[in-house]
Amino acid sequence: MNNLPPPASRARGAALLAVIWLIGVLGLASMTVLRVITFDTELATAKIHGARARQIAEMGVAVASNPAVRRSDPLLRRLNEETGEGFEARIVSEGGRFNINAILLQDDKPLLRSIFMEWGMELEDAQAVADALGDWVDADDNSALNGAEIDDYEKAGRINQPFNRPFYDLSEMRLVRGMDFVEALRPDWDDWFTIWSSGPLDVNEADALKIAMAAEVPVDVADLIPEMVRGDDGLRDTEDDMPFQNAAAALELLGADANARPDIARRFTANDSTVRIESIGQSAGAKRRIDLVVRNRNARPVILERTEEILP
Repeated sequence: MNNLPPPASRARGAALLAVIWLIGVLGLASMTVLRVITFDTELATAKIHGARARQIAEMGVAVASNPAVRRSDPLLRRLNEETGEGFEARIVSEGGRFNINAILLQDDKPLLRSIFMEWGMELEDAQAVADALGDWVDADDNSALNGAEIDDYEKAGRINQPFNRPFYDLSEMRLVRGMDFVEALRPDWDDWFTIWSSGPLDVNEADALKIAMAAEVPVDVADLIPEMVRGDDGLRDTEDDMPFQNAAAALELLGADANARPDIARRFTANDSTVRIESIGQSAGAKRRIDLVVRNRNARPVILERTEEILP
């Protein structure tokens, strides 16, 4: 006895299954299309907000570039509570950092050793990194006592190194042998250095620790300099500030004899004219940062470097 459904019923059942399967495929395709459309919409929105955030960051740069604006000026911060748009700008002197090219071209490796040892390096390791940095910028292929020249880098599988010229960008320092060890000890090492300042450390801008290392005095003694610069109220960029007009006066306050130690005197200057303008703009959650290094901001400014960054 044959219990199978008639051919017509089987055909209808197969058709129904095909229809259900087709509906499932179309549903899946519709969801995919919807997701793509949503992604494209979000991407377009993000681009719009990102472009707006960048535009607002440019506004912060424009405000900070005005020589009449001081570093403590409230104009450097602006936020629209209703739209959530705004910028925050900073004006920072490059003279408050060590100029790595100036240090190396003057062959002031003792200063570099002091910096690295302050960060926790042993003397031998600090000497090796200082020598390798010196070999990187000098014009010859002769290795310093603990340095690294072309043969050493070739053994490590790196060709056409060192560059035998001053650093064009601070990130190039990471290429020097031993700098990976420095970065492991001090991840923010690049906040200590610059290539854009006039050269020596600015006594009016550097913190007490940097002054102490450059002047070879205790930190509590070096703190006399920033205290004097800030004035009685202890705040920078106020009416009672007393910046030094020359580095010799600052060294005299520290008890350092510039005549007896000309190497220390060469490490300092006053009123470096190079500043870094940092501006962060935000719009609907999107953030963009623009950094501008400017020399002679107060008269005939010259842009030395410009970088842009997308912030999370």
